[in-house]
Amino acid sequence: MVRVHKHFMSPIYFSFSSAFILGLIGLAFNRSHLLSALLCLEGIILTLFVATATWSLILNSTSSSILPIILLTFSACEASAGLAILVATSRSHGSDNLQNLNLLQC
Repeated sequence: MVRVHKHFMSPIYFSFSSAFILGLIGLAFNRSHLLSALLCLEGIILTLFVATATWSLILNSTSSSILPIILLTFSACEASAGLAILVATSRSHGSDNLQNLNLLQC
């Protein structure tokens, strides 16, 4: 028999999912500048980090406690690569406006 909980979604899960969805919506609909896209990606990754850290605390297992550290490491690598791309495009094209970038042109 399946137990049905009285509360479908706790406030902490609602805040994690709403922050993740807001980051996805911002990434999907705000395509004017590269910096805003990178900030939306960083918000998504940080939401995933906090959710996995909370998940590993709830489970109380040592095997799942390394996952948030790995995710934070990949987040730092993603942020540094995004910053390098932002600097390179603003030096070569003069701005980070995505409409001015032509990826087929060297």
